[in-house]
Amino acid sequence: MLEDTTLREVFHLRVSLMGAIGVIALSFVLLIVLMSLLIMYTPVRNILPGYSASLRQQLVQETARVDSLQADLTLQRQYLDVIKQLTAGDIETDSVQSLDSVQRVERAQILEQLHNDATAAFQEQYELKERDRLLLFDNISTRAVPQLYRPVRGAVVQSPDPEEHRYALSVRTAGNEPVLSVMRGNIVLVERAEDNTFTLVLQHAPLVSVYRHVTKPAKTPGAAVEAGEAIGTTDGKKDLEIEIWNGGAFVNPGEVIVW
Repeated sequence: MLEDTTLREVFHLRVSLMGAIGVIALSFVLLIVLMSLLIMYTPVRNILPGYSASLRQQLVQETARVDSLQADLTLQRQYLDVIKQLTAGDIETDSVQSLDSVQRVERAQILEQLHNDATAAFQEQYELKERDRLLLFDNISTRAVPQLYRPVRGAVVQSPDPEEHRYALSVRTAGNEPVLSVMRGNIVLVERAEDNTFTLVLQHAPLVSVYRHVTKPAKTPGAAVEAGEAIGTTDGKKDLEIEIWNGGAFVNPGEVIVW
């Protein structure tokens, strides 16, 4: 490059064949590096056949995970709603039969098919043993017992077999009626009976309360409960039986509970 007036040289560049080849090769290498970085660190890689398949698989996995989390949240919300209704004493009948209910029906069908004189005798012996397990002294307690909370809303009825149920007070209830703890204590036993109902035993120190024919328990063994707190429900098909024991001696529930 020369000035047009003085013809003085301003800049010069000497180009050779090897130099041109070197410049072209360097440019080609830089282009490859730039394209590789563009593919590796930008979403442009998703247009390539190999990357698009992996992205689709990742999207499917994330969608399944979101659906699973949403299902878990729905079940958790339904569980909390049931707990709130149970605590408030306003329980609605479920429209979907639970797995536990299906197992009860299957168990009842099997017991009905296998029912005979031998099983009836075993059932009678088992119930007699369980009934007398808490019996330490066959007498009526004369100790002072505080006034207890009413365990359920219903009508006190005469037991059909006074000799067999002489330690229990039967209460006829409506369907889906909550069963409440008579006083503060702890759940020590939740046991399923042969008639597919549950027996709950609560320790109140020194009192012990027993609830028979509970349809659906709401607590597990070891749980602490307050007076008037719901521990289960009844369906109204069987009379709820209440037993109160004081230091191994029977206490008449009708005298210590205000119905």
